[in-house]
Amino acid sequence: MIATASPAWPPLPYESWRDTYATLHMWMQVAGKLSLALTKRTNHYWNIAFHYAPRGLTTPVMQVGDRTLRMTFDFVDHQLVIDTSDGAIDRIPLEPRSVADFYRLVMETLHRRGVDARIWTMPVEVPSPIRFEQDTVHASYDRAAAATFWRILTLMKPVFDGFRCGFVGKCSPVHFFWGSFDLAVTRFSGRRAPGRPNADAVTRESYSHEVISHGFWPGGDALPEPVFYAYAAPEPDGLRTALIEPAAASYNPTMSEFLLPYEAVRTAPSPADALMRFLVSTYVAAAERANWARADLERQVVAS
Repeated sequence: MIATASPAWPPLPYESWRDTYATLHMWMQVAGKLSLALTKRTNHYWNIAFHYAPRGLTTPVMQVGDRTLRMTFDFVDHQLVIDTSDGAIDRIPLEPRSVADFYRLVMETLHRRGVDARIWTMPVEVPSPIRFEQDTVHASYDRAAAATFWRILTLMKPVFDGFRCGFVGKCSPVHFFWGSFDLAVTRFSGRRAPGRPNADAVTRESYSHEVISHGFWPGGDALPEPVFYAYAAPEPDGLRTALIEPAAASYNPTMSEFLLPYEAVRTAPSPADALMRFLVSTYVAAAERANWARADLERQVVAS
C-alpha cells in the first residue's frame, strides 16, 4: 500500500473571519431555536445539537404534524437548505445579509410550507444579545472564510470519532452546539454530579452527571483564537496541574479548561496525532483524578 500524506489543515485567524463568524453564529441560532421548538427533549439537550452532513452542518430531523423537516447549512453551495418529507425543498442563499433579514426569510419560507413555529428570538450565550428581528448589526458572510471553517471541521471529525470509539460508557455523539458555537464530544462516568441549584435549566440538565468533555471552539472576543478544549465537571482535585500533551496545551484558570491552540495543531508534523494526544492525555488525567471506573468504561484492546 502506498502511504499518502495527511491533508494540510488550513489557517483560521480569528480576526480574518470574526464578522462572518458572528453573523453565522446568529443565523445558526435561528435554526437552533427552531430545533428546540420542534423536537422532543432528550437528555442533556442532545436533541437540539447540529450534526455533520456531507456539505455542512444540519439540524436534527424536526416533526411538524405528519411531516418531518430538516435545515442544513450547506458550505459548498453556500445556502440554507430546508427540506421536508413531502418532497419540498427551499434554499436561502448564504450571503451578506442582516440577521433580521435572514430571520424574516426563514420564517416566511416556513410559513409558506405550513410551519408556524414560535421561538424566543433573543440569542443565548453571547454578550449584549440583539433580538433576531432587530439585529441589523451582524450582516457579514465571506464564502472563503465559511468554507475554511467547514473544511477544518471535516478534518478534525475523524480524530474525534476515533477518540469516541475508545469509550464504551455513555457518550454523546460528535455534535455541534449552536449556542456556544462549538464542536463537542462528552463522556460520562455514570455517576450523578452535585446539583447546581442556582444554574439555568439547560446547565442543570447538561451537567446532571459527571462528565469529561472535549471539543473545538473557533474563538471569541474573550479568547481571539481557535482552540481545542478539555474539561471535567465537576473538576477533580489536582487536575489543573496535570501534565498533558502536546507541549502547546495548558490549563486556562479563567475558563477552567485545558486549551490547545488550533494553530499549534495545524502546524504540527501530524495534526491528527497532536489532537489525539491532547484528547487522550486530558481524558486520562481527569478520569484518574476523578476515580472513574476506567476498566468498565473503556474499550479493552485484546492482543492477538
